[in-house]
Amino acid sequence: MLEETQDDAEIIQRIAALDIGKAEVVCCVRVPAPGSAGRRVQEVRICSTMTRSLAEMADWLGGLGVSRVVMEATSDYWKPVFYLLEAHGFQTWLVNARDVKHLPGRPKTDKLDAIWLCKVAERQMLRPSFVPPEPIRRLRDLTRYRVDLVGERGREKNRVEKLLEDAQIKLSAVASDIFGVSGRAMMDALIAGERDPAVLAGMARTRMRTKIGQLHEAFIGHFTNHHAFLLQRMLAHIDAVNADITAVEERIEEVIDPFAHAVTRLDEIPGIGVTAARAIIAEIGTDMGRFPTPAHLASWAKFAPGVKESAGKTKGTAATGHGNPYLARVLGEAAVGAARTNTFLGERYRRIARRRGKKKAIVAIGRSILTIIWHLLSDDHATYTDLGPGYYDTHTGTQRALRNHLRNLEALGYTVTLHPAA
Repeated sequence: MLEETQDDAEIIQRIAALDIGKAEVVCCVRVPAPGSAGRRVQEVRICSTMTRSLAEMADWLGGLGVSRVVMEATSDYWKPVFYLLEAHGFQTWLVNARDVKHLPGRPKTDKLDAIWLCKVAERQMLRPSFVPPEPIRRLRDLTRYRVDLVGERGREKNRVEKLLEDAQIKLSAVASDIFGVSGRAMMDALIAGERDPAVLAGMARTRMRTKIGQLHEAFIGHFTNHHAFLLQRMLAHIDAVNADITAVEERIEEVIDPFAHAVTRLDEIPGIGVTAARAIIAEIGTDMGRFPTPAHLASWAKFAPGVKESAGKTKGTAATGHGNPYLARVLGEAAVGAARTNTFLGERYRRIARRRGKKKAIVAIGRSILTIIWHLLSDDHATYTDLGPGYYDTHTGTQRALRNHLRNLEALGYTVTLHPAA
């Protein structure tokens, strides 16, 4: 049976493709041959990645009437080229380098890569990657930098703990957070030259005072001036990173203002707080027109199972693949947070975790959260309503519930006989 498809076989008449490096850009242009129907001509130019040279290339492309410019995602070198051409009014496409690999066994040069990319693009055999608009890009830079700063602060705190262990100071074995008010006062005293365990333990405050005896034992060590010097530098680094995080968060407050309504709506989802909502908006934007359905969004984020089938048989379990790491991190944290709640998402996590394990349950809840986000951002009037933890019990059939209960009891070693109630 013949099936109609939505493929567009029309060749893009005037197109350019770029092979981008750090210092040079190889540009291939293909346009219709003058006076010869159906034939095409191409020209390849090499230009510098300096702004003036890129502007001259843009003027050249504009003079040829080029409508679309396609480039590979090469490290971060594509960004200045993409943004400049975007500002000149071109339809700029960023494509995945994996989708445009040259045929095996053929010679590979920058020029041949640009020609191959142009030929594939003119036949519309590529799909563009998601590049958010400028306001979202600015927000993304800030939220990602905040994540990197938090990671750097965590690494420096680990160094502090290792240094104390090296000096036989077992503060982390007694205090759950050595960087709290009490722990920080004790470390400052160590730097200042205080070595008396009783004096150091006496600096404990509030609930830590119940552990003064343990703290006295923890501070019996070999803390030297060498350790004091390193500890002072580490704590100063942590303070500097804390100041940077505060400054970045204040800037995020300003940049997120146009999207404040979206942040408030996403904050209603279990497991998602204000910080997570901002990070999600920074990664996917607020315009869901880019993703026709929630499944498209989940597929782009790699929160959907892959397809691996041959000869009519499924070849094992296909992995989801590697998507946006910043989005995957925040969705994973949101899924873990939702798992601790007495909500529909929490109950869904527990049901899947019992059968498939915790890792797959986190991915499943992450996809459910993405689906909710898509609906909230697609419809300004949509609101989140929790179905409740008892949704599965009240909306599954009686026979299915009986089978599940019987299976659980038999797994515990019981033999069950059912008799209907009078």
